Amino acid sequence: MLSVNTRTLLRSGGVLVLAVCSFSGPSGAQASGSASKTFSLADAISYGLKNYPAVRASLEELNSAQAGVSLARSQYLPSLSGVYQDSRATQNQVPGIWLPTSITPTVEGPVGGSSGQSYWGSQAAALFSWEPIDFGLRGSVVGRAKSAAEKSEADLAVTRLQVASAVGNYFLMALARQRAVIAAEANVDRWQTFNRSVHTLVDNTLKPGVDASRADAQLALARTQLYEAQQAGEAALSTLAALMGLAGAQISLDTGHLLDLPPAGSLPELQPADNPLAKDQMAIVKQVRAQEKILSKTDYPRIFLQAEAFARGSEVPNNGSIVGNWNGLAPARGNWIAGATITFPNVFDFKALSAEKQITKANERSQQALYDKTIQDLTGQLQNALSALRARN
Repeated sequence: MLSVNTRTLLRSGGVLVLAVCSFSGPSGAQASGSASKTFSLADAISYGLKNYPAVRASLEELNSAQAGVSLARSQYLPSLSGVYQDSRATQNQVPGIWLPTSITPTVEGPVGGSSGQSYWGSQAAALFSWEPIDFGLRGSVVGRAKSAAEKSEADLAVTRLQVASAVGNYFLMALARQRAVIAAEANVDRWQTFNRSVHTLVDNTLKPGVDASRADAQLALARTQLYEAQQAGEAALSTLAALMGLAGAQISLDTGHLLDLPPAGSLPELQPADNPLAKDQMAIVKQVRAQEKILSKTDYPRIFLQAEAFARGSEVPNNGSIVGNWNGLAPARGNWIAGATITFPNVFDFKALSAEKQITKANERSQQALYDKTIQDLTGQLQNALSALRARN
């Protein structure tokens, strides 16, 4: 049977973990240099937050999302692309045909005679392109990247909360198991004393032998309960060590003042909206809003300032004579072109775009409703915890 202190520890565990998770600074645990490491509750939570692999994985996801913001901002920079090509092909409308590229210009000329003879040709080009006006599209893309980074940051906070809660719960459970072992040991000592007294009376024929058998059975039961309590205590410590990132290591616990209930007024002011679960759900709402903003900018035209320099070479000049001697392997004639390009969205896509906007708006309302539900749930849990703590003070 658990002692009064043990029952008090288990009843107040949720509130204590909540308070410690809010102020989980290290307090000098023996985290290295000894075979058995001793941790207080704050030390255990702090160590788990630094070393549990799930926390490190969430941190790297956050780093990746923050790099995505820099990638989105790079769209404001102009682009400069280059290409060079050597080819051997038959003569066509112009002296030589070319393999298609994404940036070389289209060159047309007079129709010449068809020939199956092949000739060397070459071309080189460099295209500069910049979009000075985008009507807020790139800003919306950057906003979406920022919302993704905020979501990763919120995920990290949720992971830290989950790790801290799990470590705190198993810390308290391990302490309760230790108290249960102490109670079971005291129970075995009591039954051993009783067993010796009964056997003395039976040996002196002052009690029937059946009383000795009953005393032996009770002592055996008490020892069995002790073994079960010890096994449960070891299992709780092993699970706690794994949650802290110390799987396989031997750890011991510092009880501190955990057996004493804190005053209800000593807990920090807690707002449901500040809870990592609420922030994580709000980050999802912001992501959907960012996508909605991008869709609102996709039906604007896009304006590009472009300039290109290119050169070509061929064994076959315009007069039809053949130069030969590998002259087409290097560009011999250069040109340049500059201008502004305006692209318009497909006017027939307006219906699909409108439907996509409606879908995104519905998703935003759905996620906002889930956020409201999260706030309601957290408020109820917080009030229940505080009411339980006040009732025991």
